[in-house]
Amino acid sequence: MVKRDAKIRNRLGMHARAAVKFVQLANKYGAEVKVLKDGNEANGKSIMGLLTLVAAHGTSMTLICEGDDAEAAIAALAELIDSGFGEGIDP
Repeated sequence: MVKRDAKIRNRLGMHARAAVKFVQLANKYGAEVKVLKDGNEANGKSIMGLLTLVAAHGTSMTLICEGDDAEAAIAALAELIDSGFGEGIDP
């Protein structure tokens, strides 16, 4: 199991389009993906699960991946978040 903290950097936060990108990327890996925010946990391969976290700009989250390709999965997902989901980032 690997963990990594990430901060939502795009202006609109984890909205539907960003959640779709996250889930599509997560589903490329066999690892189980969980996202934690303020004590709430969501399945990182579920769009609805991610949206229920209500992760706005500036929100800190913890990514947890477990499985054979967990290291690769968490690196790719953290990079997606750090890049602002391809939407640009706000300070």
